Amino acid sequence: MTSPARLRREFPGISTRTWEHPADRTALVTLRSLSGFDTILRTLSGLLAERQHRLLYLATAVRVDERQFKNLHHLREDAVRILDAPTTPEMFVLQAPEVNSFTIGMERPFIVVTTGLLDLLDPEELRFVVGHELGHALSGHAVYRTMLMHLMRLAANIGWMPVGGWALRAIVAALMEWSRKSELSGDRAGLLVGQDVEASVRVHMKLAGGSRVEQMNHAAFLDQADAYDRAGDLRDGVLKLLNLELQTHPFSVLRAAELRRWIASGDYDRVLNGQYPLREHDKNTRISEEIKEAARTYRQNFDQSEDPLIRTVRNLGRDVGATVGTVGQEVSDTISKLGKRFRQGGAENGEGSEN
Repeated sequence: MTSPARLRREFPGISTRTWEHPADRTALVTLRSLSGFDTILRTLSGLLAERQHRLLYLATAVRVDERQFKNLHHLREDAVRILDAPTTPEMFVLQAPEVNSFTIGMERPFIVVTTGLLDLLDPEELRFVVGHELGHALSGHAVYRTMLMHLMRLAANIGWMPVGGWALRAIVAALMEWSRKSELSGDRAGLLVGQDVEASVRVHMKLAGGSRVEQMNHAAFLDQADAYDRAGDLRDGVLKLLNLELQTHPFSVLRAAELRRWIASGDYDRVLNGQYPLREHDKNTRISEEIKEAARTYRQNFDQSEDPLIRTVRNLGRDVGATVGTVGQEVSDTISKLGKRFRQGGAENGEGSEN
């Protein structure tokens, strides 16, 4: 295990653009460019009782400082120093068996970690998680994540509305896609703070398989991502999309593989060697450049993917007529089967709420 006391590189003046996933970065640059957008969101936050949320954790959880959960306090101090954060977000430990951590809030983002997470992870793995959450806070993710949380609650309450409900669900779906990309950004920030590739993969191994990490294998775990990408036929490609639809986080195996791709690209080593954008230049960032970078990344991933659905779409130009027929029939069959399954489940169990 890596010693928590070992020296790590620090990144003076580092911009959040360094660790933000291209799709995440494009969305954030666009949102930040809209005059008054964050002000509107913060105003809505006041109406949605953000102060109440913070007071709730202040009253029901334990606030981390030099006297309480000192180990987390030191990990947070190290993370703030390494990423040269201008402010230190509050952190709370919440008694809960679920393995979870999150960053919420509008004007004053704060980090919450559960005791389930603390019980599962070792110090270096916790360092990765603290860096991950600090990355969220510095990137401004807490603002949009808090809005997503409220919108999801609102969508659940008014989902019966035939027009407004579907429109709201579309907005929530778009935000959830952004949320999944923002988790990839957070993982990169966590790796920059911990600078321990093995620990970063172990976090995802434990999130997927629990504490018995001695029964797991780093290389075999990453091989699962390759197998997932190649697995099955076109129907499996459709089912992958359906599985992700209501997820705010990418699957653990895929998150580990995405970190591996970032490292393999050379970007991680370049940052360690001091080659990274500075936040003093953020105001000069052009939206068009960010969109081009996102498009380049998506194109590269699209060209390299072995997913059967993506392979089919990629081959459209070779045999348009046959492929379109195959896509239509496969998708139609899959959706039809899923619909029958849901109708049968509803008839047997009655209507249930979405999780």
